[in-house]
Amino acid sequence: MEPTLQVTLAGMTLANPLMLLSGCAGFAEELTRVEGFDFASVGAICLKGTTLNPKEGNPPPRVAETPAGMLNAIGLQNPGARHVVETILPRIQHLPTRFIANIAGSTVDEYAEVARLFDNSPVAAIEINISCPNVKEGGVAFGSDAIMAARVVTAVRQATTKPLITKLSPNVTDIRVIARATIESGTDILSAVNTYMGMAVEWHSGRPILGNVQGGLSGPAIKPAALLQVWRVREVAAPLGIPIIGQGGIASARDAVEFMLVGASAVGVGTALFHKPLIAGEIVAGIREHLVTQGLDCPARLTGTLKT
Repeated sequence: MEPTLQVTLAGMTLANPLMLLSGCAGFAEELTRVEGFDFASVGAICLKGTTLNPKEGNPPPRVAETPAGMLNAIGLQNPGARHVVETILPRIQHLPTRFIANIAGSTVDEYAEVARLFDNSPVAAIEINISCPNVKEGGVAFGSDAIMAARVVTAVRQATTKPLITKLSPNVTDIRVIARATIESGTDILSAVNTYMGMAVEWHSGRPILGNVQGGLSGPAIKPAALLQVWRVREVAAPLGIPIIGQGGIASARDAVEFMLVGASAVGVGTALFHKPLIAGEIVAGIREHLVTQGLDCPARLTGTLKT
């Protein structure tokens, strides 16, 4: 029997479990210029991180290649939420996939206002980026403190009826504490994990390579650490029926299946897109083949089935 690839996350049905991660596919319009890209090949596309007002981002250089990965310090460059809702979404909403807004802010009120703007739009869900610094608390990232993370989720929950995804930062002592706090505050889905903080240095000049000095590390280099974080998040999410979107170095169907085994209901690919823009179709085909080989009828049969 041919398996279905459909997955349902908090009432949101996707054609397959593969998503393109925020920041790696722009606002999706960029992909229309990639020859051979099939929007129907992905379950959803997370749009680039969006703030209330336009942001220019960090000074260049913003990207640095590292062994088995890359560093980025884009700084949330974006045209602002109103422009995305009023101008960009009308140009892409006809494409055959789901779109998820990724929202950011420097205060709780900003998060809520951006959520309200996207609530009256065709996005299927809203992903909250809690890795942003809270300017009212001295620049401490919302995602590094359970109380602050909970305040953001509570405010966004009150501002929208759409499914909420909270994107968890791995740069914390215990990710389970943050996950539990966001669930209790109204998160429907958890996304694990965001990038790890790192830096790169040019040894001849003695200077940092990134204009912002530090940036987010992604790619295959972080996969083992990301798998462990998803496994940990599952401890608090699974008993409450909260699905997880696993991510962190996925570049093949094997990687995707491994994240499902440790607890992910869906998976996200990001950095791999930069060297192979059509990789999504290959990963989805590989997931289907694995389901057939294992005699499974849907991806949900893989989720959380790691044998320990």
